[in-house]
Amino acid sequence: MIKGRGAVSNPAGRFELRRSEAADDGWYPDGADSADEGGEPERLKTTLHVDQSRSIIARNESPDLPFSQTINPYRGCEHGCIYCFARPSHGYLNLSSGLDFETQLYYKPQAAALLEAELRKPGYRCAVISLGASTDPYQPIERELKITRSLLEVMQRFRHPVGIVTKGALVERDIDLLQDLAKDGLAHVALSITTLDPALKRTLEPRAASGAARLRVLRRLSDAGIPTMVLFSPVIPFVNDAEMESVLAAARDAGARRASYIMLRLPYEVKDLFREWLETHAPLKAAHVLSLVEQMRGGKLNDPRFGSRMKGEGQYAAIVEQRFRIACRRLGFDGAGLQGLRCDAFTVPAAAGDQLRLAL
Repeated sequence: MIKGRGAVSNPAGRFELRRSEAADDGWYPDGADSADEGGEPERLKTTLHVDQSRSIIARNESPDLPFSQTINPYRGCEHGCIYCFARPSHGYLNLSSGLDFETQLYYKPQAAALLEAELRKPGYRCAVISLGASTDPYQPIERELKITRSLLEVMQRFRHPVGIVTKGALVERDIDLLQDLAKDGLAHVALSITTLDPALKRTLEPRAASGAARLRVLRRLSDAGIPTMVLFSPVIPFVNDAEMESVLAAARDAGARRASYIMLRLPYEVKDLFREWLETHAPLKAAHVLSLVEQMRGGKLNDPRFGSRMKGEGQYAAIVEQRFRIACRRLGFDGAGLQGLRCDAFTVPAAAGDQLRLAL
């Protein structure tokens, strides 16, 4: 187990031609617990790589998502959330969805320039852009790289609508930009809060902000006039599901006006990584947790079908949905999901060297 990391291991990705498996051949002494003694290192450093992508906006037609355009400033995520459905994407880089996903990070230094070029194209049609649909735009490396902030600066100049989903308290830094956009109905922020238990957070999402910090940020954003919602995600059977009502209540007290939830998803390699996490951190619960997941996923650990992958099916999923609806009604949330944003304010500002228009 690596301190400060979510994954317990670093298995080969599903596209790798070769696989290896560690085995104890008796060469090293029993109880070795450091790299020098034959064990794993106690800590793994984060390594940054430049992402040379030539485009920045990804588009989707998923009926499960309330947006069609997304931007991910980073590939991989240092938050290390063990349940992250984006982990398998590291396989396309010939890297592991385990520890590599948390430590081998790719950033897009040209993101703002690419976005501006895209928005200036004559054929561009304005639609809400979501930041954080896969990996978190406010993970720790954003503090120095400021790529997410540079994207927001472009959207501010173009008056482009943006929705943000994050577990990072660093979003508080950009209140100035978000407040300016929000006054014209062009921005909203969803804070994903999985647990208010510090001990559970340390293993489940080790480098994400604490639940208390996220609630503080919700209050700051709400007080600044920025529409906010709480996303109780993911709902993990017998791990954090009992916290649903308390998380929603705390978020409502902090100023959130909307709420939503997503059931645990375990695509591809995430199934094995999550099973490994359970066996390490909650071995007495493991069998029951996986059994409940299978009950809401048609007897499997994952169901990728549109319409069911976000909420699940079966008795357990129905109970969670009922609890959510009752809690939202009791707490007075305005509704589920993200608030609609305007697209009619979009404008293309003059670029350096453009010919000025004559005043009439």
